Amino acid sequence: MIRSARLIIISLILGTLFLNFSSIQAQTQDSADVNIYFFWGDGCPHCEEEKPFLDALVSEYDQVGLVDYEVWYNRDNQEILKQFSQVLGFEPSGVPVTVIGDRYWIGFREDYKAEIESALQQTLDDPSATDIGLSLASAAQDAADTQASAPQPAAEPAATLEASQSTVLPEPEIGVDTQPQEQIVNLPLIGPVNLEKESLALSTAIIGFVDGFNPCSLWVLSVLLALTLHSGSRKKILVVGLTFLIVTTIIYSLFITGVFTLLSYIGYLKWIQIGVALIALTFGVVNFKDYFWYKEGVSFTISDKRKPKLYQDMRSTVSDTRSLIGLAGSSAALAVGVSFVEFSCTAGFPVIWSNLVAANQVTTLDFILLLGLYMLIYLLDELAVFISAAVTMKASHMEEKHGRLLKLASGVIMLALGIVMLVNPQWMNNVGTSLLVFLIAIAATLLISLIHRKILPRYGILIGSELKTDKRRKHTKH
Repeated sequence: MIRSARLIIISLILGTLFLNFSSIQAQTQDSADVNIYFFWGDGCPHCEEEKPFLDALVSEYDQVGLVDYEVWYNRDNQEILKQFSQVLGFEPSGVPVTVIGDRYWIGFREDYKAEIESALQQTLDDPSATDIGLSLASAAQDAADTQASAPQPAAEPAATLEASQSTVLPEPEIGVDTQPQEQIVNLPLIGPVNLEKESLALSTAIIGFVDGFNPCSLWVLSVLLALTLHSGSRKKILVVGLTFLIVTTIIYSLFITGVFTLLSYIGYLKWIQIGVALIALTFGVVNFKDYFWYKEGVSFTISDKRKPKLYQDMRSTVSDTRSLIGLAGSSAALAVGVSFVEFSCTAGFPVIWSNLVAANQVTTLDFILLLGLYMLIYLLDELAVFISAAVTMKASHMEEKHGRLLKLASGVIMLALGIVMLVNPQWMNNVGTSLLVFLIAIAATLLISLIHRKILPRYGILIGSELKTDKRRKHTKH
């Protein structure tokens, strides 16, 4: 009896494998020279996006066939995907999965199209190319033939039979949802956090934080508050400061939304990624240059020619003797004008962030939440300046050395982000690598500043604006 049960179970297993892979043969034994294997999920948006592209390839190439398997709700197809993944050596963590020859793609992005078509052409040109599906079907057929002709083993004890059954019949590795394993950590006062899902939020927080240390915006706010303090009215400070921050935040949010909408409309194309990377590198190089040669040559700062007009506008605003509503109105008008002047100082980070979010194809709600997080963290330093002035009735001053250091930090970080976008943009979707990128950039900033300001001057080596200042000082003495 035990022997019969064992034979039935083994026959069922081999029969299932044979049926699964005979379905591959049924779909591929037509005139197709090359087969595209497409594993998808019913309701998967990226699968729906890729399917028309694959259909177009099959229509374009007469020798190409498309073999597709729904794996979210079909356990037999899950087993087929499992066999493919074992042969090719990948973890089937999600859909869509596309296989051509011995190459595979997990997920679907716009830049995958060129890779898939190139692999298809290479496989068509190579008569010896391996078809994984047919190889697996052939192996299943050979296993079934071998089992049918093999001598039957003697009966086993019941305990041994149970052990062999539990080994022969493992649970499929692919679940119904076929989602990646979650990385959960417990943070004090916060609770469990899914690192995979929060990686985009982390990148948002870091970019927003760095973007907030914008020397142009901090200079304008500091001067505006300093002029307002002469009135001696805390109420005026609150009205002017809050109005200025609210209006500039709204305009900046609209600017970022516009950039995001444009990038989403265009789509995540390879040339868009390269273009954004070049923008980041350009801003990075110019800001890095500004640390050494401040405002010399090309510079993303408020030019000295515009400052007298800004001073005049700010004085007119704070000297407004009308009601608080009138003061708020003039402050809002000033904020609108200043916002457009500041765009050249800070446009790099919004473009980088918008491209990152657009590439992840987030929902409208997710974008609103991420933008809210970005702006909240972006405002932290300006809120600190404003609250300090309102509480102490003293203004903090933005000196050139502070502005140059902020330029260095933003320049190095933009250079790092630009390089990442050219090499592998997906690094920014991982908590560990995104943190590593920013930590390396911050460490490089501190090291450059230390060498430039402390170490080199000890040996009489001056670089950039310091060299001009030193020459001017020596000339004055003579």
